Amino acid sequence: MERSLFLSRPSTDHGALLASPFSAASLTAFRRRRFLPHDSSLKIQNQLHSISSLVLGASSSTVRCEASMYKQTVETVDLDWDNLGFALFPTDYMYMMKCSQNGMFSKGELLRYGPFELSPSSGALHYGQGLFEGLKAYRKEDGSVLLFRPQENALRMRIGADRMCMPSPTIDQFVDAIRLTVLANKRWVPPTGKGSLYIRPLLIGSGAVLGVSPAPEYTFLVFVSPVGNYFKEGLAPINLIVENEYHRAGPGGTGGVKTIGNYASVFRALKKAKENGYSDVLYLDCIHKKYLEEVSSCNIFVVKNKVISTPEVKGTILPGITRKSIIDVARGQGYQVEERPVSVEELLDVDEVFCTGTAVVVAPVGSITYLERRVEYGNKGIGVVSQQLYSSLTRLQMGLSEDKMGWTMQLE
Repeated sequence: MERSLFLSRPSTDHGALLASPFSAASLTAFRRRRFLPHDSSLKIQNQLHSISSLVLGASSSTVRCEASMYKQTVETVDLDWDNLGFALFPTDYMYMMKCSQNGMFSKGELLRYGPFELSPSSGALHYGQGLFEGLKAYRKEDGSVLLFRPQENALRMRIGADRMCMPSPTIDQFVDAIRLTVLANKRWVPPTGKGSLYIRPLLIGSGAVLGVSPAPEYTFLVFVSPVGNYFKEGLAPINLIVENEYHRAGPGGTGGVKTIGNYASVFRALKKAKENGYSDVLYLDCIHKKYLEEVSSCNIFVVKNKVISTPEVKGTILPGITRKSIIDVARGQGYQVEERPVSVEELLDVDEVFCTGTAVVVAPVGSITYLERRVEYGNKGIGVVSQQLYSSLTRLQMGLSEDKMGWTMQLE
């Protein structure tokens, strides 16, 4: 497999170049972490020594990140692709870009994946000023890599940043950062049908503050990890419990944007649910306590007589990109799709239920428990509609069917 190494180096600090993440010492340490085979790391060390000698004499205009791509063939990652699960595997590189008070982001760079410096008084740590996104890259059968709707994630981050009083990368900056990060970690993209490369863009208030106010500096990060199924059940049906005591979001809050604080608030109910054998929690609205909102990290759909219904997005529900895609795919296949208030009582009399999200794609629901009453759905929870939509969307994401929507982006 061919992989790209990007040299990130200042135009004047030659010592920083020699101590860069590509130094002999760091490559040796990296090899010990089993990311690179011994022979490959030695070859890269020798080549990089020659490259660094040339760069030290080059002008600043020739040492930009993209202009100094070095390609080296290395062995594929030694992972059990059939049993990935949804867990973090540290990969080779991450991307970082900063923004000061002028609201303009500096040119980003690829760095070795690992810890970075953050002030103990940063706005993200104290006041939760942060957003993240989630999207995936898929390997096609010919070995090339596809992204799925990255512009949608960029736009959603910009909308969330406005709500959180944060500057945000432009759509082009966001997509370019994703592209560079995925290409630099290309060997970690699972084989076709074995999973995907999960991409986590993160925007945080990294500047130091004490009073309640927006941070003076912001950091945009992108890192990746190969993943399999989000739920341990895989495509098998999951079991949900309706939460009556805790609520995920309220009107006028931040439930409709992907801010970091939205997720910590679900931990308590989720922990309790899993201790009792459930896969996840289904939340109700906090006003009437009767209308479906969403699962901890997924949107929800119900099917009755070939009509697909999902809660309308009104500020307390995250506008999922997979949700949006499933609605378009379903309508394209002739289904009637309604975005409307869906009451919890309707769950007692529907044909099937499924969840959607970047991590899960489509997850069929086998049962829902509400006020100690358990409702099970036919065909072991894997309904005809959810199976059909799952197959249609995943085939498109992996490049196995024609992309008539123009949703995928092939990386070169």
